[in-house]
Amino acid sequence: MQFGMHGSLEQHGFARNTVWTIDKDPPPFPTVSSNKAFIDLMLKPSEDDPKSWPHRFEFRIRIALGPGGDLMLTSRIRNTNTDGKPFTFTFAYNNYFYLTDISEVRIEGLETLDYLDNLKDRDRVTEQGDAITFESEVDKVYLKTPTKIAILDHERKRTYVLRKDGLPDAVVWNPWDKRAKAIVDLGDEEYKHMLMVGAACVEKPITLKPGEEWKGRQELSAVPSSYCSGQLDPHKALRLG
Repeated sequence: MQFGMHGSLEQHGFARNTVWTIDKDPPPFPTVSSNKAFIDLMLKPSEDDPKSWPHRFEFRIRIALGPGGDLMLTSRIRNTNTDGKPFTFTFAYNNYFYLTDISEVRIEGLETLDYLDNLKDRDRVTEQGDAITFESEVDKVYLKTPTKIAILDHERKRTYVLRKDGLPDAVVWNPWDKRAKAIVDLGDEEYKHMLMVGAACVEKPITLKPGEEWKGRQELSAVPSSYCSGQLDPHKALRLG
């Protein structure tokens, strides 16, 4: 997750590097059926927060796991400043998918969309082709994306489905061979078996006034079916609750 990509904050924000606590008194979340396991976590400001983020906030997240293995993440961020000041932030879930072979993978749902190319100083480009495939390093932020994106692993005959709400963008990243060698916690050949695709809000940062709250949701599921013309088998596809 990314929280606050502004000013001197580190690239992926500070929320991922801080200690969360169990939220014992969460506000009402979307209904979770009795056959789902879930946990509520909370992040609040502490003395260890960077001086570059001089705001008070409450960041709540519910992590729910369904019986079929579908994973639902619901995030809420509230401005709790008492000085009347708003704050602005960007947000992303970083989902790393384990794949058989990156050269045999494609993404559907992002074709013909505009994206920001982080390898070219965030140049805005329009995607070409019928689907997204991979043959070199990729670091893109796709804009105004649909609520459903599919990652197809042809060799495994598995489709990962990402559904989202409140997160208009999508980040796609694979370091490929040269950059993978410079990443200490990634093996030189492991780029062949991974892909990061995450729901995000990057192009238009979110601004909250004191007392205001933002909410974003993401659901991940895997189905043993192919993704064709933007429609999954309705009996196998999982819906946002």
